[in-house]
Amino acid sequence: MESFTEAERARLAPHFTDLDGPVFGLVNLPETVKGALFARYSRYPGTLRRMFLDEFADSLPEDVAGWEGAEGARAAELYERIFLGYGDDSVAQLGGMHIACEWVSNVLTKVLQRPRLAAYLEQSTRYIAYDEPMPAGGYRYYRDETLGPEYERAMDALFATYSELLPRMAAWVESSFTGDDSPARRRAIKAKALDLLRGLLPAASLSHMGIYASGQTYEQLILHLLAHPLPEARRVGAQILTAVQQVMPSFVARVQRPDRGGEWVSYLRGRDEAADRWVARLGLDGADAGAAGPSVRLLHVDGDEEALLAALLFEAAGASEEQTRLRVAALGADERARLLGDLVGERRNRRHRPGRGFEALRYRFEIVSDYGAFRDLQRHRMLTAQWQRLGPALGADVPEEVAAAGGGDAYVRALDVSRQAWQRLVDDGHEGEAPYALCLGYRIRYVLDLNAREAMQLIELRSGREGHPSYRAVAHEMHRRIAAVHPAVAATMTHVDEETEPRLERILAEMRTDAKQSARA
Repeated sequence: MESFTEAERARLAPHFTDLDGPVFGLVNLPETVKGALFARYSRYPGTLRRMFLDEFADSLPEDVAGWEGAEGARAAELYERIFLGYGDDSVAQLGGMHIACEWVSNVLTKVLQRPRLAAYLEQSTRYIAYDEPMPAGGYRYYRDETLGPEYERAMDALFATYSELLPRMAAWVESSFTGDDSPARRRAIKAKALDLLRGLLPAASLSHMGIYASGQTYEQLILHLLAHPLPEARRVGAQILTAVQQVMPSFVARVQRPDRGGEWVSYLRGRDEAADRWVARLGLDGADAGAAGPSVRLLHVDGDEEALLAALLFEAAGASEEQTRLRVAALGADERARLLGDLVGERRNRRHRPGRGFEALRYRFEIVSDYGAFRDLQRHRMLTAQWQRLGPALGADVPEEVAAAGGGDAYVRALDVSRQAWQRLVDDGHEGEAPYALCLGYRIRYVLDLNAREAMQLIELRSGREGHPSYRAVAHEMHRRIAAVHPAVAATMTHVDEETEPRLERILAEMRTDAKQSARA
């Protein structure tokens, strides 16, 4: 083990969680410095702590708080000396930060969540009522004076209907699902009422979202936002850039350079414009409702169960995958089923998932669902999600339970107010902003392209009893479609909840929460 003098230990102590062991964390250092340390690490023959003492400690002040912001010239010098010497793209993966984006529309949250290599936590319409005014007054929806007063009147009407129906729905849920009164039951009743009415909220509804990402991910996100046709996206992109510049400016130094970020934004805009031109030329720009109602179609399957078994055996084998597949092909159906069962193992909960071999199969689904369900399914990171612009052509339904509670007529009127507001925005030249006006109950067409391992994770999670009925229905149909082509694969998804009867979805989860809190008391 490496030894340090007392003076060296004193210099290291504020920045390393352990001074003796081989595994330790870096703390109290600017993100730029941490990235530079790791960049130099790849070509330094010694240890990280020794390198810090030899090459970094003398150039850093004793108190590094605010170092980058207060001494931007030193950060820029470090970037030129270290980052550019070792590859700025790879180094930008080694520093990260948390950013909160507040009062952003549900349209924009989908754009913010597109990068794969980031973590997000979004405020949920399933647990927070939207009947309270904002701090400055008024309902919680995106406003822009260019959208006109009729837009605001329509949004106010939607929120008023939502607020009026909320207590009625809560009372109906309480009377329809019997049980003893408890804090868990009261929370579950509230969640059920919010679930049933969230389709009334417009896509303009404002949310809060936390993001944790690397410098490289923020750079790409900012560029996409600055190139986006939506004014809200461009404004928030500039705000994220400012926030990142205050913590790790070197990672986003290229964004404002005309020859780098400027060219990037121009390329992204040109790419989108080309797609629009070809869509118009091919006559694909008209709204196509297709078959009425929600749907799940399996468009394409890549791979078969033999490929799956060969991939699952590959890491343990000493032979090529081709030879492994030949041996697997010689097995009978019963033996292959037994082999798959053994390789998947006993999955005692849905977090027990098979190995990377399950990624040998891939499924491409085209889905039509309400926008609320899409919001939840789109958030899965390890898949390809593509979606079309939200519009009213695919329609919307009134939840059966809302109709049973006597709120059906008000719900239908709200949907019509929403559709008319959308049409006015389109007619006034605000086609890009028109989705703000549409209720989350309106449907959208999108594609989810994912491997079998991710399909298992998504289907089992989103079919769970605590889930919203609209995305549970999508998960059930995805499972059924996979079973039709790969029954053995579908059979390994042993934690799919197939129950479809109406129920108080959140009650068990809330009861578990209360039990854990009682145990800690």
